[in-house]
Amino acid sequence: MSKNAYHIREIIPSDNLKIAQVIRTVLTELGVPKVGITYKDAAVDKMFETYNIQKATYFVLVRGTAILGGAGILPLQKAKDIICELQKMYFLPEVRGKKLGFNMINTCLEAVKKFSFEKCYLETLSWMKGAEKLYTKVGFKTLNNPIGNTEHHRCILWILKRL
Repeated sequence: MSKNAYHIREIIPSDNLKIAQVIRTVLTELGVPKVGITYKDAAVDKMFETYNIQKATYFVLVRGTAILGGAGILPLQKAKDIICELQKMYFLPEVRGKKLGFNMINTCLEAVKKFSFEKCYLETLSWMKGAEKLYTKVGFKTLNNPIGNTEHHRCILWILKRL
């Protein structure tokens, strides 16, 4: 594999610091409040450990030794159905618009099927229009209310894909 090629792989422990920097860099770039969203989540600093449980996984987008983005699947907290949450999908500006987000979400959806979830849920911010467009493209539908308990009260766009 070329060192200049992008590839998606599962997270490893040594990725924790790099992916935390990516997530916080993107959130800062977007001017997102630091409370009530991912920025302050304790999980951001220990992504490998957070997603190293049953029916969960986190993927990173890599080019050479650089981590440029990521996304993960985790069972949705306090949900009544067999449902997971697509979480912490962020990409640095230099990789946006290259269909890598599309590749990442499809990689995550393959994991969702492997884990036998019936639905995939996510929450996002209303001004993240590029992300919303991507989610719609792969079959997510907007909901009127949140489900489960993500503890991200500032995210007011709720989206679901039935599998």
